[in-house]
Amino acid sequence: MITVSKRNEHNHITWQYTGEVLTRKNNSVIIEARFNRPDMPFHGITLKQGDRFIETFYTDRWYNIFEIHDCGDDAIKGWYCNIGCPAVWDDLDSLSYIDLALDLWVTPAGVLTVLDEDEFALADLDDSTRANALQALAELQTLFVSCPPTLD
Repeated sequence: MITVSKRNEHNHITWQYTGEVLTRKNNSVIIEARFNRPDMPFHGITLKQGDRFIETFYTDRWYNIFEIHDCGDDAIKGWYCNIGCPAVWDDLDSLSYIDLALDLWVTPAGVLTVLDEDEFALADLDDSTRANALQALAELQTLFVSCPPTLD
């Protein structure tokens, strides 16, 4: 079991949840977690309590990628990508990342939607962090235009 801590740009924890480690490498970890909020509409789908998230976090990339599977039939609903500082894990039991508000949503049909640009514009970020975040968004857009990732 691993505890994931999502932090804001001031390094304050804004959400925590647990998951199971599936794969761990030098610069990445893939975990499986379940959506633990009530059902909610989201960009043409419904995120349901119990949906399966396969989450890839990197220590050398300014994003993470969540592959979302329906809790009923396990069909892929899409990919939710958080732009954030590279992940940090202190030990095998905890992982954290700083969410920089900017996100990318990708449907199974390959439609890309940038989310929360207004929040990103208002975030209290230095120029270097802002530039790294925008570069990460561009990398993700290129990745998904060519094909969805294998998440390895």
